[in-house]
Amino acid sequence: MMELFHNLGIGLGVAASMAGLGYCFLGVTLGTLVGVLPGIGTMATLAMLLPITFHVDANYALIMLAGIYYGAAYGGSTASILLNLPGTATSAVTGIDGYPMAQKGQAGLALFVTAIASCFGSMFGVVLLSLFSVPLARVALQFGPQEYFALMFLGLIAASLIGSGRSIRSLAAVTLGLALGLVGLDLNSGVARFTFGMPEFFDGLPLVAIAIGLFGLPEIIANAGRVVRSSASAKDISFRSMLPTRAQWKRTAMPMLRGSAIGSFFGALPGTGGVVATFISYATEKKISRHPEEFGKGAIEGVTAPEAANNAAVQSAFIPTLSLGIPGDPVMAIMLGVMMIHGILPGPSVISDSPDLFWGLVVSFVIGNVFLLVLNLPLIGIWVRILSIPYNLLFPVIVAFVCIGIYSVNYQVMDLFVLLAFGFLGWGMKALNFEVAPLLLGFVLGPMMEENFRRALVISNGEVSTFLARPISGTIMVATFLIIGYYVVQGLRKVLSRKMVSAESHNV
Repeated sequence: MMELFHNLGIGLGVAASMAGLGYCFLGVTLGTLVGVLPGIGTMATLAMLLPITFHVDANYALIMLAGIYYGAAYGGSTASILLNLPGTATSAVTGIDGYPMAQKGQAGLALFVTAIASCFGSMFGVVLLSLFSVPLARVALQFGPQEYFALMFLGLIAASLIGSGRSIRSLAAVTLGLALGLVGLDLNSGVARFTFGMPEFFDGLPLVAIAIGLFGLPEIIANAGRVVRSSASAKDISFRSMLPTRAQWKRTAMPMLRGSAIGSFFGALPGTGGVVATFISYATEKKISRHPEEFGKGAIEGVTAPEAANNAAVQSAFIPTLSLGIPGDPVMAIMLGVMMIHGILPGPSVISDSPDLFWGLVVSFVIGNVFLLVLNLPLIGIWVRILSIPYNLLFPVIVAFVCIGIYSVNYQVMDLFVLLAFGFLGWGMKALNFEVAPLLLGFVLGPMMEENFRRALVISNGEVSTFLARPISGTIMVATFLIIGYYVVQGLRKVLSRKMVSAESHNV
């Protein structure tokens, strides 16, 4: 316990410095501001604002980036409640009961309990992050290349299959991401692979351009002509209208706690994250509620539980990312990419070698969530006014800033062409109902998987069985193949049931 307080003191020295406070405040403000805009989403927000962090010290870059992430996760609920147009995928559940509350004249109350639930869920996740990351990292220090490859393989399979209704298409997207990760110089031989003689690609394809192209541009294009009006105006929302009654406080307490626990569990698992956590927490509250008929018509529990789960999942997602170096979702993959750009090797050694970076980030979560609470409650009226700005006036400015940001990373015009190419690819994948997120995960994890795979084969003199022979890697690989087998069996059952139904209809 004394060691924990010592580490938190180190983190406080970084996060509570003037630079740390400034970048944390800037991150949560920018994240909330762009997250409020309907349809853009957390991933697109993060991708578009990512270039800003490349010209900042690594400690403060991660603090700012994390602030953008959980700020955008919070801001997405505002558009969901006021417009029934989720700012993020995870806030879609919030709109099920949040929008009916706004239509009843309870928009202020819905936004207030959302802020409280978000803060509570985040703090819950931060406590778990502080308690479990260091022990997990100590175990991970015993890992070899076999274990790291097995963990990354499990992460990719889980991200493709768990929580996705389009497993085959997700696996295809992962495979494409792995193929794109091959572009660049071979680590062992130094031979250029798939660069087509272009020196700009010797270091691989630019992560930022790919991320913004896949997530940012398609969302901007999809929402460019959308016109939606809010069901509430700034005049309707006063501080008195926000405050819950004593009965409403009682109805929100336990859903907040249950949502935080569910969100923390699923956030720490690779490939699940906030989307799965919010749906499960909502379904749980509806099932155990004494008034299930109120859900979908403005139940306050239907707002607090998913929001607590969403923000707890955001914070607990940092546990495997920072302690193992294994991203569970595309946002964490971008976090790892930023660390590598700043010369920091992701993995368990980060906690021991750079305690100021890790603990500074942990303490900044607490400070950032306090900032969000203080910032958002008085400024709810401003967010309502921002939502009244026509999107066709906003999106040209967003695109201009995106292009400037992309160019400022490497000062290469080629990055803008990569942005455009992957923008069309992302738009096409969404139009064809392909998962975009697994592609980015495959692209980020691909080079690391290849490096550990080849290193393991060198150590074992080319024996592929080394991945099954070692206890930890063997257990992980078996678990991965069991997951694959389960989904293959499920797919075959669906095919057989369809054939039986069609056969019966023909017989009739």
